Amino acid sequence: MNILIDNKSGEPIYNQIYSQIKNQIISGELKEDEMLPSIRGLAKDLRISFITTKRAYEELEKEGFIYTLPAKGCYVAPKNVELLREVNLKKIEEHIEQITKLAVSCNLSRDDIMEMITFGMEEQE
Repeated sequence: MNILIDNKSGEPIYNQIYSQIKNQIISGELKEDEMLPSIRGLAKDLRISFITTKRAYEELEKEGFIYTLPAKGCYVAPKNVELLREVNLKKIEEHIEQITKLAVSCNLSRDDIMEMITFGMEEQE
């Protein structure tokens, strides 16, 4: 597992850890039931407080990406298809928001945008 902390980003460190682990789980880089580094071990490797790492792990567990076995450690949870669908829907909504802003700035109509989307989807078939 590879985690990079960017102290200049302005994003909280726990959120950087959370996002990177979550993305590695979604992409399949971290496999189902794979053991994660211990909270203290990861904190030591990243040279941060274990409380920060603990918070990231708690968020991941709360959202169903990992599970904890007492005295054993934290593991990647089995992929929940509905959870992954929700993550992807959120990404689509964010992209649509960006598309809408760009479309308005270019004076594109709804029909223009729909035509572009239709064309893009036809290329995927």
